[in-house]
Amino acid sequence: MARVKNACSHFGSAATILRLSSLNDPGGTMTKHTYIPRTTNYTLNPGDELNDLRMSDQVRPLYDHVKKFIRDTVEPMSIEFAKAGESKEDRWSFTPKQLEVLEKAKNKAKQEGLWNFFLPDDETGQGLKNLDYAYIAAELGKSPLASETMNCSAPDTGNMEVLERVGTKEQKEKWLKPLLNGEIRSAYVMTEPNVASSDAKNISTTAKLVGDEWVINGEKYYISGLGDPRCKILIVMVKTNPDAPPSKQQSQILVPRDTPGVEVLGPMYVFGQDHAPRGHMHMRFNNVRVPKENMLLGEGRGFEISQLRLGPGRIHHCMRTIGKAEKALDLMVQRGLTREAFGKKIAHLGGNMQIIAQARCEIEAMRLMVLKAAKAMDVLGNKEARVWVSMVKAMVPERACKIIDQAIQMHGATGISHWTPLAEMYQDVRHLRFADGPDEVHWMVVGRHELSMA
Repeated sequence: MARVKNACSHFGSAATILRLSSLNDPGGTMTKHTYIPRTTNYTLNPGDELNDLRMSDQVRPLYDHVKKFIRDTVEPMSIEFAKAGESKEDRWSFTPKQLEVLEKAKNKAKQEGLWNFFLPDDETGQGLKNLDYAYIAAELGKSPLASETMNCSAPDTGNMEVLERVGTKEQKEKWLKPLLNGEIRSAYVMTEPNVASSDAKNISTTAKLVGDEWVINGEKYYISGLGDPRCKILIVMVKTNPDAPPSKQQSQILVPRDTPGVEVLGPMYVFGQDHAPRGHMHMRFNNVRVPKENMLLGEGRGFEISQLRLGPGRIHHCMRTIGKAEKALDLMVQRGLTREAFGKKIAHLGGNMQIIAQARCEIEAMRLMVLKAAKAMDVLGNKEARVWVSMVKAMVPERACKIIDQAIQMHGATGISHWTPLAEMYQDVRHLRFADGPDEVHWMVVGRHELSMA
């Protein structure tokens, strides 16, 4: 009865307590069950700092500058970049002209202070809060080359954040500095073909300390960015001590791309596309030897590094994905208002008006959820905000995929062709339902948290 009284007090009146009749009543007398609402940390509180999702006033000029730079510099450069690559003979390379136009745009971005937004450190980045960067990331997601032009591309962003936070002075000088300058690219090496690596405890690639060197053996796949000729450093998830507690068996080690024994077997395809020249590679480590000092943070601390890296990265992915969904809706509306069939604009045929309306609602719902997840990271810290991050990581790619798919449908056969960016956008967003953890893992995190409050 004490719980009932407390619940009545919390919600204002006994009228808010619902009584549900049992469906199983063999005795013929209806048994009454009392529904007592749970008190969760999602309860709407107007005074809660988590509900203030406004961009900081001091960041607004930067946000406007980014949008202008994408419109005036990145978009024209992207067209020139694509044309410069049409004549190349090797798919796994960039032509000198491509690199020239890209570097010119990067240098301009750097000169205008549009560089390294993602790092919260004031000395090496813009010092932005996750919430502020979330707004900017949504704009970056609308243009394929915008992130790279401003040195905010995955997986470099996550790798740079790891090196910034846990790298030694020597590791930072050798690898972080050129990454921050946009001089090289990197890869994060975790997923394996022979185990369910969505559970990172299953990682089977081994690293054994022999003298003053780690000797690495194992097989990995879907290693994004490894095909890029500018990729020079890998952060590799390995198992260093199978006898330790499950959360202490894994470590992360720096492996230079040109180390003997690093073997690239070939590209993995995504919906039939190899995404050259960056690609998602299938690779093998054959007795790869790296110095003992290449260990990050310490042996057995791989999970700790993963949580540091994946929280912000997942938010970045989600906001860029919302940018893609917004672009898909723009294309859907444009197509719907400029094409006619059966005597009507396509937008007015069948249920297309409702499809457009629902897409807008979904985008706004996704945006608010991701902004709140970003704010949770700023207020609570990455670890405590994990459930919020899992919510949006599971929700956003699935809903954005649906919007892009509807835009494809409204374009007819053109939608699946190379004449629009929609097919490529769909491939990219659909693969995010596996990248940084499959949907099911994130739903499990959210569900487990919900049950813990029962």
